[in-house]
Amino acid sequence: MTSQDQYRLAVDIGGTFTDVAIADNNGAICATAKTPTTPSDPTSGALDGTRIVLRELGIGIEQVTAFVHGTTLATNALIERRGAVVAGITTEGFRDILEIAYERRYSQYDINIDKPDLIVPRSRCFTVPERMNVHGDILTPLDETSIDRLLTEIDASGATALAICLLHSYANPVHEQRLRDLITARRPEIFVSLSSDVSPEAREFERLCTTVANAYIQPLMATYLAQFAKTFAKEGLRCPILMMTSGGGMTTIETAQRLPIRLVESGPSGGAVLAARVAQNTGLDRVLSFDIGGTTAKLCLIDDYAPQTSRNFEIARAARFIKGSGMPVRIPVVEMIEIGAGGGSIASVDSLDRITVGPQSAGSEPGPAAFARGGVDATVTDADVSLGYIDPDRFAEGRLRIDTGAADKALLHSIGNALGLSPTASARGVSQIVDENMASAGRMHAVESGKELAGRTMIAFGGNGPLHATRVARRAGIKRILIPLDPGVGSAVGFLDAPVSFELVRSHYSRLNTLNLSAINALFETMVTDAKTVVQSGAPDEALQVQRTAFMRYHGQGHEIEITLPDRTLTESDKASLQDMFEEAYSAQFSRPVPGMSIEILNWSVLVSTLSKPSSEAEQPPQSRSIEPSETREIQCDVTGNQISAAIIPRSILQPGDHLKGPALIVEPQTTTLVSSDFEVSVDGFLNLVLVRKEEQ
Repeated sequence: MTSQDQYRLAVDIGGTFTDVAIADNNGAICATAKTPTTPSDPTSGALDGTRIVLRELGIGIEQVTAFVHGTTLATNALIERRGAVVAGITTEGFRDILEIAYERRYSQYDINIDKPDLIVPRSRCFTVPERMNVHGDILTPLDETSIDRLLTEIDASGATALAICLLHSYANPVHEQRLRDLITARRPEIFVSLSSDVSPEAREFERLCTTVANAYIQPLMATYLAQFAKTFAKEGLRCPILMMTSGGGMTTIETAQRLPIRLVESGPSGGAVLAARVAQNTGLDRVLSFDIGGTTAKLCLIDDYAPQTSRNFEIARAARFIKGSGMPVRIPVVEMIEIGAGGGSIASVDSLDRITVGPQSAGSEPGPAAFARGGVDATVTDADVSLGYIDPDRFAEGRLRIDTGAADKALLHSIGNALGLSPTASARGVSQIVDENMASAGRMHAVESGKELAGRTMIAFGGNGPLHATRVARRAGIKRILIPLDPGVGSAVGFLDAPVSFELVRSHYSRLNTLNLSAINALFETMVTDAKTVVQSGAPDEALQVQRTAFMRYHGQGHEIEITLPDRTLTESDKASLQDMFEEAYSAQFSRPVPGMSIEILNWSVLVSTLSKPSSEAEQPPQSRSIEPSETREIQCDVTGNQISAAIIPRSILQPGDHLKGPALIVEPQTTTLVSSDFEVSVDGFLNLVLVRKEEQ
């Protein structure tokens, strides 16, 4: 097989649609497909999409030499509480870690507050006699005679998965490992997650929550991933399957089966990778990634071509926008805000006669009413159909029939009858509410990050991103939008640009002035070796890069700042450099350093990844050419609310240098870009659509 015969395939299984993209050996996207997700058997929808793109190219699956998969299955299982029955095992005397949590309320004055559901009730929290100190020294040996009693309690609880989180096991995991071996020898059918594997960091509450979440979804994900791999192997796939992680990298399917918690933001992180790549190619150093699918809208800030990242993430918040109301997990994650505002988000009228949208979604079964698959509730997609923004004859390459009458009927049933509005007025109300929700989420995310949206370029993609981009941008104060190629399957395209990577974090507390460099260098050596082992199993022949990080703070503070370290053995002279780098970073975030305060380091991390691809070169646009439409369509103007005529332009005919004024609908196989009447659009050298508010011209 020649290099020209080799292809790379990406499959992204979302809550509503499954996206597939295939690229040739040079990275050019050759074919894409969007098929409805099949909730009862997600692999089936993935296989359908794969067969479509292979058939379009006229090749067999044996010519696929790289396969990347991302899925929302882990996230949905956690949100919908469809995981295993989990029991927790902690050190004797620490049974109530989950009950105590942070010892504070996330909403101080809410007398009807709902506590986060942390999966494991106190009745399934068990303990064992043992004790480590903060340095990993054994204070009390593990009492192996307590195993019989422990197994009796586990059996009585009905648990099928265990989360073992012993005190200070991040410093010395031998008790956790021995406990696992004793349990699995007698109960081999039980899945066991160790905190020293899942999240080997200080802070017992977050470490236990992360381990519980991993244990909760491990049986489901291990079974699903094994079946997924088996199905595609039977289809003829010969290459290994790599999994997209929440941190924007890829890992092996074996690692994903062991640590499925790292898949919780698998699909959305691919979209952030795409936006960062587009930003790098076009030289945009401050952008907002805007990804709307069928179920959710995801927004991510990207500065200097890198998505904003975090090591803290909350699952299933009891209060949608309030920090602390969800289950905290500590994993590497692309930091974004995600709200229930996708194409399938259901619209209704509340008790105060207000239109509300989401977070409930019609999903793919039955889907929006306009899909004519049994849906009766009005959704965002139904509103877009009623407003004329979706052309029924061009939707989803003809694989889904659009019923405009069903959309109008659902809008009248869900909104119009309650408020005395026509279907069109109801649709406009739904559109305004959902667009404002998304703009508000973007503003909130920026403020929480100490940044602002003004001056940023929005990079919009996903099945509904280009359709809502101008409407959301106007409300968010953004003047410029970029729509990349193949935006409808943007996350899947992003998978193909992601590096194979793995990040490890270890806790090793020390004051900077008394730092034991020999111990830290030995720790780094072990971490680099372990991380390289994982990465090389997925990319055995590729060159690797290593990034080392120290998590530093002033003594007595509760949170750390990440400081990048040189990839080499640390020496005594590095202590002064570390202090300078920390104080510079601290000053950038808090205006000034704190003189006279000692500095301490809690955690150390290593990120090993394959090398990033160089930036692409754009084609030089020829002389500007104004596009004259040959077809128009009546739509509801999103600026004035009047009925207007919009140009319909197939994206496939556009070339670098082309431009036109809104209103217009630029149609392509998996999505439509709405060019509002107050925007103009041009095509750059990468064939991106660049939309700019006319008042800025």
